[in-house]
Order: sequence, then structure tokens, then C-alpha cells
Amino acid sequence: MIISFTGAQSTGKTTLLNLIRDKNYEFNYVDEVTRRIKREYNLPINESGGDITQSMIMADHIANVYRKGDHDVTVLDRCAVDGVVYTQWLYNNEQVKKATLDHAKLMFQMLVDKYDAIFITCPVDVELEDDGERSTNVKFREDIQSLFDMYIGHLMVDNMDKNVFVVAGTVEERMNYIQKVLAKKGLDIKI
Repeated sequence: MIISFTGAQSTGKTTLLNLIRDKNYEFNYVDEVTRRIKREYNLPINESGGDITQSMIMADHIANVYRKGDHDVTVLDRCAVDGVVYTQWLYNNEQVKKATLDHAKLMFQMLVDKYDAIFITCPVDVELEDDGERSTNVKFREDIQSLFDMYIGHLMVDNMDKNVFVVAGTVEERMNYIQKVLAKKGLDIKI
């Protein structure tokens, strides 16, 4: 089973992943893609990204789906939805080539059904927090959220809500909802 959180920056993805991890469930956890690429390869991210950055990010999303970990459940901090959304923003702002966007869209289409549950984190009531790496540009976050709404909206129509779920509210409300969704999918976790 592959579970992923997705959404604009500073919307609670890592918080939710860490709450699951803190319960010591024996799952595979992937808590970084973009930031790791920034650190390991010294590449620009967020609104400064480019063709190489986005290509490497999409390659990581592919690897995360096919990577065989020690456990049957993998929990991801981000997924191919994030990759295509940020690539779309960069393309809209003339920072990546159409070929890069086309590749991101193709990989997104090929991977999206491989995720058993994609939880999109709602930005309402979550402050934009500076952690030294994420963008704190409010306009950028709003643009990214609009693109998430567009891509997720298509997914929810195309997949009839079978693997895409919007989480909102307090952290406790989000975790309770996640727990219920995963229980319906046969994964009983207590958070």
C-alpha cells in the first residue's frame, strides 16, 4: 500500500507523516524529495526551479512508487501530483520547457493510480511558516494551491474519489479522517 500526502507548501504534510511515524508503525517513510534534491545536488527549488530540478523530482517520485522497502506500507510526504503541479507553475512562468511539463504530466498519469490513498492537505487555517527552505511567497502559495485544486479536481472526477481525499481542520480532525479512510482500505492504524 502506498499512502501519500500532497499539497502546497506549509499545509501540514510533514506534520501528518511524522504523527504516523511517531506511533512506531513499521512502514517505509519517505519524508523528503524536493529538499533532498536541493541539498544533495545544490539545485534551486520552489519558484526558482528549472528543467533539471523538476526532472530529478519526477524521477524520485517514480522511484518512490517502485522502491521495495522493508515493509508492506509506504508513506510519502509528496507524490507525483506535487511534481506535476510545481512543474506546471514553472512552465506557466516560463521557467521550464514544454518537454519538461509534458514529461511530468506523463509520469503523473502513469503513477497516480499506483497510490492507494492521496491525501491533499487544505491550506486553510495553516500559517505559511518559514523553515529556511520552503517558499514564504504568499502569491506563489496561492498559485500553487489553485493548480492543486485543478489537478485534484480532475482526479476526483476521473477516479470518482477512490484514492483522493481532502484533509482539513485541526491536526486531530485530519488524523481522525485519515484513520477512517485507511480503515476502509484495510489498514487499521490508531493515531
